[in-house]
Amino acid sequence: MKQRFLVIQLARFGDLVQTKRLIATLMRRGEVHLCLDRSLDELAGLVFPGVATHPVRAHATGLSRGQGAAEIAAFNLPVMAGLAGLDFDAVFNLNFSGLNFALARLFDPGRVRGYAAQNGQETRDAWADMAFRAARRRTTHGLNLVDFWAMHAPCPLPPAEVNPPAEPKGGGVGVVLAGRSQRRSLPPEILGPVAGALWSAKGRGRLVLLGGPGERRAGEEVLAHIPRIARGAAQNLAGRTDWAGLIEIVSGLDTLLTPDTGTMHLAAHLGTPVTATFLSSAWAFETGPYGEGHTVWQAVADCSPCVESRPCHENVACRSPFADPSFLKALVRHEAEPLPGLVGLRSVLDPLGVDFASFSGRIPQAAERRAFRAFMARHAGLDASGEPSAHGLAGEMLLERDWLGGPDMNRPLASE
Repeated sequence: MKQRFLVIQLARFGDLVQTKRLIATLMRRGEVHLCLDRSLDELAGLVFPGVATHPVRAHATGLSRGQGAAEIAAFNLPVMAGLAGLDFDAVFNLNFSGLNFALARLFDPGRVRGYAAQNGQETRDAWADMAFRAARRRTTHGLNLVDFWAMHAPCPLPPAEVNPPAEPKGGGVGVVLAGRSQRRSLPPEILGPVAGALWSAKGRGRLVLLGGPGERRAGEEVLAHIPRIARGAAQNLAGRTDWAGLIEIVSGLDTLLTPDTGTMHLAAHLGTPVTATFLSSAWAFETGPYGEGHTVWQAVADCSPCVESRPCHENVACRSPFADPSFLKALVRHEAEPLPGLVGLRSVLDPLGVDFASFSGRIPQAAERRAFRAFMARHAGLDASGEPSAHGLAGEMLLERDWLGGPDMNRPLASE
């Protein structure tokens, strides 16, 4: 009998696309349903054709404080009733929120993976709990979010089958103006020259600025800082593309210049090469572009990566390496000389998933990260290629309850 799965992914644009390895794994085994915020329903239909979507109101955007709870409940309750009436072999609940736990309560806790509600208590399973322990030391325990979510299911799709290898498409350079956090984005006076240098390096074709309606003015400011030779090729499309239009543009680019954004993950999904600038709290080993053929310029400092919700006492000094003329020369000349405050990274695949190898500069604590990935690959039942288990990771990562009945993450799905 065909299996039926539910994935509950209530986060935003980039998180939806990063659920691809899990969703693709489940689609090979049965019928997949996806519960998501209604603002992303159209995008999900384009990115995951064949998946049945159940849109809810996960965020109170656009609602007044008095209206919010009543309108959200009126929209969501019929959806929840419909989901409760379906028989799912497994439910993958991927986010920590009140609505996520309310949805989890609709199902037998024994079938819920990730965040569950059991005996009136909000819990997380062994795999999610172990990943949270790993996240306490972000510089050494880098597991890409795509792979973290995928490994809620046993035997996930091989990494090479998730996204196509990135290859230039001939359509010029795209520039994403900003991410959700301004601190992780380059300001116009830095982004403009960087965009111009990359455009020059990629053959001087089209130069397209991308963003939401609220970034239209930021696009005009970036245009003012783009070198004159590139300005005639530039077009500000911020706020002028729907989901289908964004996919059409990004799918035809030679490269996409971007901070850590949903559009970056969309480009990786489409096989469009990414040139990403990661700084502040953005850390390539956690949320870098998935697949082969992508480049990340990672800012490194004693305080990297920081915590986004905490104030920066360094005046976002990690931005300054991107304004250095030596960085602009590296973009144009493809130089691999070490740059102050930056590490140049290329995306690579290993048995666990996506990782990043340095082509310029040194990765902090690289040996510790390799040992961590080898340890996690073994724990997930994947080929670890003989890497030794070092640095006391078993004692650090595993609690006694993780072994009671075997690793929860390797529990089979229903009839497997």
